[in-house]
Amino acid sequence: MTRQKILRVLVLISRIGLAALFLFTAGAKLAIAKTFAANVAELLTATGFDYNRWMWPVTIMVIGVEILVALMLILPRTVRLGAVVGGLMLVGFSLFALYYVKVLHGEPLECGCFGGIIASQLGVSTALRNLLLLLPVLLVVFGYRRRPTAVSIEMQPVTSPSS
Repeated sequence: MTRQKILRVLVLISRIGLAALFLFTAGAKLAIAKTFAANVAELLTATGFDYNRWMWPVTIMVIGVEILVALMLILPRTVRLGAVVGGLMLVGFSLFALYYVKVLHGEPLECGCFGGIIASQLGVSTALRNLLLLLPVLLVVFGYRRRPTAVSIEMQPVTSPSS
């Protein structure tokens, strides 16, 4: 296998894996929506936000953006954008986990990142896991090449060979 084929396979695996991960986490959160919203409320309270007002909007936004990222990673026209948005989410979650534990000195809290399926406490390990997931994100952002479609091939101007 050539280096280009290996890169293409790694990008495809990363793309599908990230889409599956975001769909899985969104689905797991939907399965325990009230519990996840309660976790969000605890985090909002710890940061000084009014949890009564922001608990459900933040919960819906997180789940909605995860679904949107997964869809963008699946659709060829939006793959890079999906990877960028997913990467920003991972960085944002990592920074918040570190802020919660290191700055606010918050108690370890079950974040509900994977619903009730996989236990995951908010903290340094969560931040490191999310930052590690940036590797496939970077592979997709910089390695993805969309193949030209039949329509785009037909629309290219015909040039005459130089004599």
